[in-house]
Amino acid sequence: MPGPVPAAPTAGRSARALARIRAGLPRTGLAVLCGLLLGAAFPPYDLWPLSIVGAAGLSLLTRGRTARQGAWTGFAFGLPFFLLLLKWLTVIGSDAMIGLSVVEALFVAALGAALAVTSRLRLWPLWAACLWVAQEWARDRLPLGGFPWGRLAFANTATPFTPLAALGGAPLVTFAVALCGALLAWAALRARGPARARTATALASLGAVAALLAGYTVPVPTAAADTLKVAIVQGNVPNPGMDFLGRPMQVLDNHASATEKLAADIAAGRTERPDVVIWPENSSDLDPFTDPAAYERIDEAVKAVGVPTLVGTLVDGPDEQHVQNEGIVWDPRTGPGASYTKQHPVPFGEYVPFRSELSQVITRLQRVARDFYPGTTTGVMQLGPARIGDVICFEVAYDEIVRDTVNKGARVLVVQTNNATYALSGQPDQQLAMSRLRAVEHGRAVLIAATSGISGVIGPDGSVLSRTKELTAAEISATVPLRDGTTVADRVGAAPEWTLAVAGLLACGGAVIGGGLRRRRAARGDSAATSDGTPGADDTLKPVVP
Repeated sequence: MPGPVPAAPTAGRSARALARIRAGLPRTGLAVLCGLLLGAAFPPYDLWPLSIVGAAGLSLLTRGRTARQGAWTGFAFGLPFFLLLLKWLTVIGSDAMIGLSVVEALFVAALGAALAVTSRLRLWPLWAACLWVAQEWARDRLPLGGFPWGRLAFANTATPFTPLAALGGAPLVTFAVALCGALLAWAALRARGPARARTATALASLGAVAALLAGYTVPVPTAAADTLKVAIVQGNVPNPGMDFLGRPMQVLDNHASATEKLAADIAAGRTERPDVVIWPENSSDLDPFTDPAAYERIDEAVKAVGVPTLVGTLVDGPDEQHVQNEGIVWDPRTGPGASYTKQHPVPFGEYVPFRSELSQVITRLQRVARDFYPGTTTGVMQLGPARIGDVICFEVAYDEIVRDTVNKGARVLVVQTNNATYALSGQPDQQLAMSRLRAVEHGRAVLIAATSGISGVIGPDGSVLSRTKELTAAEISATVPLRDGTTVADRVGAAPEWTLAVAGLLACGGAVIGGGLRRRRAARGDSAATSDGTPGADDTLKPVVP
């Protein structure tokens, strides 16, 4: 009878595994640090050059690694990045912040694996930048409609890269930032090499500078024949956080009273009469079509100011299980008219996927009593003399929603938002930055109306012309251009994003196929490296050195 299996081989494998973990700790620590640096590039910190540093760091840390090692490095980079970026979600719960951060970090893990695989190709900095676009393309759409927060472009809404948005939208800005970072990584790998390598370093550095300064060569159209005088009302809320509404009609009364004060200032000659007034999302906390008191309060305020007003409110949906998040044009003479229904409700915030199953496990989801019913049309409406394009809250983060609104004829963009849940958390600053990028991308002024801040007026060049403080009642008056022209980004649509993403994926596929061929040649006794010096199968666990 055979004796017991010796324990030595098992112990040896465990020792080798532990040694590999210990050897990888410094790289993991550097990945965590680079992820945090990338997080600091975004509002409210606004250290945008760190977006380049973060992209460069991820390229360096995945250079020459296996796909598995690259995936772990990407996850170690992505998780702290999203935890820092999305810390405002702790208002809802730390579990929500951690859960969403883990899901988003998985996309960065896939990016890390792809960067590792393509790091052996010629022109790898180019493929790295394309893969950043591919990662954001997937994350913007998956799962449950996607979550675009954390795109490199949204850290660069007032930087030399920003004007590129007028050519290819947010994806082109992301590409330029990632390319700049990858070129710097390429230069760093060769900085201590021989003279030829130092020459390559200089060329890579020049390329990075060119990518950085490319935006300065892009004209951003701002000229307009017509203008619009607008007043934005920020009525404030009684209690920021999850229970921002307070008692019924309190938020509505705040906005109605602020509008009536504006009307009094106009009557006294202290303020010029605007052409239109903008109220934020959820400025009415009751459905005016089912609550007569809410209808009357809105109507009184609009008649007092005497100009068409865009009112944000929730109204009953097509059935008892749904509500609709709407912006309604309210005329002082004829009352409510055209409306826009939010197209992209936020999962778990405005509707609960798999409600019957998840609500039994996560009782907090029961607070979302009814799901939001999505709209099916763009927010293009006639508000007084202006053809506006309304987008509601998080919709400003989604390329196609804003682009479709402009291409349907919007001459000025309006972002109705309710950030009261996340007051003073950094989230309103992040949303303001996204609005700045949209202004440049589409050559449109952007009017932000928020219940508790940040409300603001952004010029077509992305400059912040006026903004409010958070958690204050305020009113902004401004004159903004009404533009009809479109940018190159409007006309080419999603083509740059698809082109860059597909190029990155094809490069990744080519690298995988090439690696498989090299391994088969090695198995037949062929050389472990290709004739041009590309590392073969034996190099998969070692960094590629310049």
